[in-house]
Amino acid sequence: MDNIKQWLIDHNIEEVQCLTSDQTGVARGKTLPAASFIDGAKVKLAEGAMLMAGSGELIEDDILFSLIDERDMDMILKPVENGCYILPWAKKPTAMIIHDGYSHLGHEFDLVPRNVLKKVLKLYQDKNWQAIIAPEMELYLTAKCTNPDEPLQPPKGRSGYQEIGRQSFGMEATDEFAPFIDDVYKWAKQMNLRLDAVVHEEGRAQFEFNLIHGDPLMMADQVFVFKRMVKEAANKHGFTATFMAKPISGQPGSAMHIHQSIVDATSGKNIFATEDGDTDLFRYYVGGLQTYTPDVMAIYAPNVNSYKRFVAGIAAPVNLQWGVENRTVGLRVPDAPIQAHRIENRLPGADSNPYLAIAASLLCGYLGMVEEIEPSEPTLTKCNKTRSNELPLNFDAALSRMINSAKINEYMGERFVQGFTQTRKTDYENYKNVISSWERQFLLNTV
Repeated sequence: MDNIKQWLIDHNIEEVQCLTSDQTGVARGKTLPAASFIDGAKVKLAEGAMLMAGSGELIEDDILFSLIDERDMDMILKPVENGCYILPWAKKPTAMIIHDGYSHLGHEFDLVPRNVLKKVLKLYQDKNWQAIIAPEMELYLTAKCTNPDEPLQPPKGRSGYQEIGRQSFGMEATDEFAPFIDDVYKWAKQMNLRLDAVVHEEGRAQFEFNLIHGDPLMMADQVFVFKRMVKEAANKHGFTATFMAKPISGQPGSAMHIHQSIVDATSGKNIFATEDGDTDLFRYYVGGLQTYTPDVMAIYAPNVNSYKRFVAGIAAPVNLQWGVENRTVGLRVPDAPIQAHRIENRLPGADSNPYLAIAASLLCGYLGMVEEIEPSEPTLTKCNKTRSNELPLNFDAALSRMINSAKINEYMGERFVQGFTQTRKTDYENYKNVISSWERQFLLNTV
């Protein structure tokens, strides 16, 4: 804590945003004068803030108060020492500090996503394993849209034109948004974000930013901050950055690909490969992903819109196959040296909570290793046009699968599973009250 206070003084910070991620991935917290923070002001937040749906509504009272005290008590926020970031877009010196959440009794509050990830990482620590994560974040840039009934449009680039066709890896198409991208990299450097390459993706004004690999908790923090930063950079340039899984009809969806490997915590050696090839633990890890991914699809696809991304044949994984250098499978193994031998989970959407998506993926792999689950044979052919029957690719099926998963309830916690699925159900019920343009177009005069 003293180091954080000194950091604020050294950077002449005037305001401090004390926050943590809710289950949707929204930053929840309070803003304090830096002087109050330095003087030791306690930061508290209503426990119910962790049970708000994406729409901002709380879950139903009878379930809400079965998960938290009926007095709606506060949890205590405690700052994370390596979770301090200066906000380059703020008009006055402002810092955001990521906090962990604790109950009034002093233990980690189990409805906080960051604590769920810490719980999974403790499983690895107990095995003397260290997980390494490298996220890839896809997003769309769109023109400002103040009427939600209107379809989103790509923004005008610096030439004044909108993109028409798809421009995968197009350098000229990337250069159209060079001022925005320059700010993203400049701000990332100022915030010490581990930002690496950027590429133009398949969609119109769709981009992918890669982050350099690191500790899972740190990388989840970085993705959480990155998403907020990119939205601010887009606002500065007059357009919107969205991490919706499927923001535009007929265009590919956006994912959060999670590259993951495991090293021995003592030797630092990758336990997935030797000179002779894949290890047993690697195979079991893949087997765990194949076996338990259906139980966590509600985390990978947490919103109604998420499931519109899973369209067979359109650049999204619809299966649980795995293979080397095969982008048509859900679980891709890049061709890499032994120390970088890893698997890329391509199923999570860009709209998923980074803490929960990383926790879910690591938990599935962990269960595979401890239960010694053998995977299927690797896929050597194109397979993105065939859906895996095991994958629950609609909201109801995914929520039901998670609620009824004994393993996910055991390792992530029954309270968390109930709270998370109820926030998703709350959004789903709200969604069902909205009549879409498709329904008006095709059903108004035909049924």
